[in-house]
Amino acid sequence: MDRMPGWADVILVPLVSLLLAAILSALVILAIGEDPVAAVRLMVSGALGSTYAWGYTLYYATNFLFTGLAVAVAFHARLFNIGGEGQAMLGGLGVALACLYLPLPHWTIALAVAIVASAAFGALWALIPAYLQAKRGSHIVITTIMFNFIAAALLNYVLVNVLRPPTAMDPATAKFPEPTHLPTLHDLLAPLGISFSKAAPANVSLLIALAACFLVWLLIWRTRLGYEIRALGHSETGAKYAGINPVRITVIAMMISGALAGCMAINNVMGEAERLVMDAVEGAGFIGIAVALMGRNHPFGVLLAALLFGFLYQGGGELALWTSIPRELIVVIQALVILFTGALDNMVRIPIERVFLAIRKGRNT
Repeated sequence: MDRMPGWADVILVPLVSLLLAAILSALVILAIGEDPVAAVRLMVSGALGSTYAWGYTLYYATNFLFTGLAVAVAFHARLFNIGGEGQAMLGGLGVALACLYLPLPHWTIALAVAIVASAAFGALWALIPAYLQAKRGSHIVITTIMFNFIAAALLNYVLVNVLRPPTAMDPATAKFPEPTHLPTLHDLLAPLGISFSKAAPANVSLLIALAACFLVWLLIWRTRLGYEIRALGHSETGAKYAGINPVRITVIAMMISGALAGCMAINNVMGEAERLVMDAVEGAGFIGIAVALMGRNHPFGVLLAALLFGFLYQGGGELALWTSIPRELIVVIQALVILFTGALDNMVRIPIERVFLAIRKGRNT
């Protein structure tokens, strides 16, 4: 029998970790002379108080869903993919090339083509670190970090020297054609009689991200490939004994991970900016690591964690706008969440396990 029930592992441990992170964050806010209760109220109203606020929260959550799922898939094969940032950048390049140079008459066709392009560019950018890990033993953490820098340099060169319109000064592509513009939640909900802010950037990509959650669950727990990925993650020796090729599974898992990270571009590049700009990813690739850790690498957990980080991002922006609390404090709060849900997980888990063991012993005596 397990030391504690599954619900406690999935819900109780993250909740206690979050509570500890919130208490420490409140102490930090108190230390800089601000009222933590007022700060929480402002964050809640700024992130959830209107459809405009919800639109931004869901927009950020969509980004984190894609990158969180990307990290989670790699984790199941015991691969630590830190390259989501670079893979999302290259995914944006794929979206930009498709939208600018292909004749796409309607947003539905443009969306399908953009998904394929962004996934292909992201997967190909993950292929080289995967190959180096599988065939040469190069550590995936080191290679994916380096590939983030290479992706940034490559994108900078392409935007400045190739894709920038001749009359423009900023390193960005031209605006995508009108037929490729994705409908926002306002456009999708208006026919149903539901009023939603027109200015909010949340768009149809949210539905694609939710579909990706389901597909990842289907892949990992209901297919042979998912079983092989999990088997490799649990024991490479055991996987080899069962006839699983570690090189093949490593490459496939990393390419799926890269494809998911690349698909983030349909939300921020195609759905929001409607052009490719430098720093379009805005750190979402790294936040995906925290989202996957907090979500226990399960798609449903990743969804909840992405919503939480979307709330922190949008609420933190409002906090920085309307108070003297610096925006950097939100980074501190995120770091505390990551610290308690990742590095200090055992500090929370072990006492809770002891409580459940004590309860079980009490029942048996």
